[in-house]
Amino acid sequence: MSLPSTEASARSGVILPDVLQPGLALVFCGTAAGRRSAAERAYYAHPGNLFWRALCEAGLTPRQLAPAEFPQVARYGIGLTDLAKRHFGNDNELPREAFDVPALIVRIERHGPRLLAFTSKNAAHAVLGGSPGYGLQVETIGDTQLFVLPSPSGQARGHWDIGPWLALGDLYRAANTP
Repeated sequence: MSLPSTEASARSGVILPDVLQPGLALVFCGTAAGRRSAAERAYYAHPGNLFWRALCEAGLTPRQLAPAEFPQVARYGIGLTDLAKRHFGNDNELPREAFDVPALIVRIERHGPRLLAFTSKNAAHAVLGGSPGYGLQVETIGDTQLFVLPSPSGQARGHWDIGPWLALGDLYRAANTP
């Protein structure tokens, strides 16, 4: 898989390059890169973010990856993207038009992962509307099933629950077991 360089991403206005390719089992979708992630050009880079730990605890990666290793998730059938590709910061700081739902749908339909997991209810709400609960949703994007997770952000610690992440790991393994 070839990823755009961080220089190319910066020139295009994209904060973090997508990790997307056909045949992925699972793609994680956040709202936007946080300030630390934008500065380091790495997904979920803030030390208080539980994303990389949750991936490992859920059995989605064999070890806890460091944020700078984000391109390696494709080795495990996993991809990464955000709703706001050209903005960064806390959700409440982002302009409403930052969330490009039609572009996300195009990316997901083009690459066709089995599962798309939103890493927060805010991301899921932007795509699905309403107030989605955690877990597998009835809605799909094409053949891609949708899953909602509690945010791993340190700012959302009061809503943290590893349970839905473990359930996602079980679903991922069940879908990828011959």
